[in-house]
Amino acid sequence: MNADKFGNQTILQRIFRIQEFGVFLILIGLSALLAIFRPGSFLSVENISYVARAFSFIAIMAFGECMVIITAGIDLSIGSVFGLSAVCSAIVMKYFVDTQLLAADSLLLALLCFVAGMIMGIALGCVNALFITKTKLPPFIATLGMLSIARGLAEAVTVGWPLQVSSAPFRYLGQGFIGFVPVPVIIMVLLAIATTFFLRKTILGRYVFAIGSNEEAARLSGINVDRMKFLVYALSGLFAGIGGMLLVARLGVAQSSAGFGYELDGIAAVVIGGASLMGGEGSILGVVLGAAIMGVIRNGLVLLNVSAYWQKAAIGAVLIAAIVLDQLRKGQIGRKK
Repeated sequence: MNADKFGNQTILQRIFRIQEFGVFLILIGLSALLAIFRPGSFLSVENISYVARAFSFIAIMAFGECMVIITAGIDLSIGSVFGLSAVCSAIVMKYFVDTQLLAADSLLLALLCFVAGMIMGIALGCVNALFITKTKLPPFIATLGMLSIARGLAEAVTVGWPLQVSSAPFRYLGQGFIGFVPVPVIIMVLLAIATTFFLRKTILGRYVFAIGSNEEAARLSGINVDRMKFLVYALSGLFAGIGGMLLVARLGVAQSSAGFGYELDGIAAVVIGGASLMGGEGSILGVVLGAAIMGVIRNGLVLLNVSAYWQKAAIGAVLIAAIVLDQLRKGQIGRKK
């Protein structure tokens, strides 16, 4: 009997260690509650598609944030990078259409705009990395400064005016479907698979976890820590840029306010998904589940006719709860070792 009890405890402990499993159960529980209270609305194909599309933008942006947090860093600029990259792609589109160098419905134009937005995201991420690795500024300070710089640039360039996105192929990336699945969701899944492979199956991915677990030990073992930080912050900018462009493609308009406050959403998705702010832990699957939980909560509040002003409060409460539960989980595991 003691052996059975010990065996049961071992199985439960292993399940408890799988952070994504717990997050998945929370997502299922929230969905079940909404299915009970709003069965006709929540379970409709249109609503599920809407929720999936909405949280895919946040999840994509949070993929890069996850890698940064795994290295025990933080990127507070992703919301502003999200917005400036979107504005950059819209400006490129406006230039080529206004000068009639390319037709509005040209596939080449859509590709150029997407590449321009990605380059902007990478460039801003590289600037963050330079401040952090060369001037030794704390990531919190460096990225907080970039948050203001990128947002200010977006406002200065647009002068507060929205920029229309006239390219149908570009808008398809945010509005289209493949079968019954929204294109942004498919892009999110593909990027999630690629990023998971990078983190789990490549030597560079192992370096990311090693730096977060013990930076000094990683440095002494021969890992070029500064180069790896440069890489993860550049990738953080890239993913933020992709998320921003997909949202603009969805809305059909780019505004300087795009992505405002999204840095907290991105961090929340990562932490709710099981990553540790102390570094060394995190997964892309957890990020997707964390973003999905936030999407379901927001959608549920709307369906339950709760004021939109309470949405941010609800996400903040969930974020704090996730951090507290993470600390309790680690404490419990520590006592059982």
